[in-house]
Amino acid sequence: MPPSPVSVRAISKHAVRAELARVAFNEFCATGFNQVTFADLAGATGVSRSTFLRYFTNKEDVVLFLFDPIGDTIVEALASDARSDDDWHALRRALNPVVDFLLRDTSEVMAFLDLIYETPALSARFREKQFDWRPNIVRALQQTHAARDELFVTQVRVAAAMECFAAALAVWRESEGREDLSTLIDTSFSALDPAIAVQTS
Repeated sequence: MPPSPVSVRAISKHAVRAELARVAFNEFCATGFNQVTFADLAGATGVSRSTFLRYFTNKEDVVLFLFDPIGDTIVEALASDARSDDDWHALRRALNPVVDFLLRDTSEVMAFLDLIYETPALSARFREKQFDWRPNIVRALQQTHAARDELFVTQVRVAAAMECFAAALAVWRESEGREDLSTLIDTSFSALDPAIAVQTS
């Protein structure tokens, strides 16, 4: 049976992207990321190749679409955090809603992470995305927590926080979701500040 075409008129751009990504992910899992072409993706989704390319310009971002909200989630968490303690603890708390987001459907997220970590091009692009989140997080941290240190110090802290998150995410994936993600993040942050585990609840 031919695939049902995705209606690009009836739903929002975000919803179209989400549906295209969902169908494409199934193709990547069935055939292999490197083997699937945009023509294949267009055929699977029932839209033209040019239409698909209007929503995603590369295959990596089709897979990583699921994780796009993380940067904004961290920024929003910092903006709504009224506590006046140090930046490092604020950054750790800002990851709590990210954990909630990732745990909404652990099996789905784990499947995406498996594909990402097993595909070098996806792993590299995922790291780029995490790097791209940093400027907005730095800006939010300075605006909402009035970082008392110079910009460079804030940038270093945000970079370290993102590395702590990345390390915890990798171990969580290796455990197939059996490890507690919040605890892993606490452990990674506490490696740089042992007090973090008792101040983020």
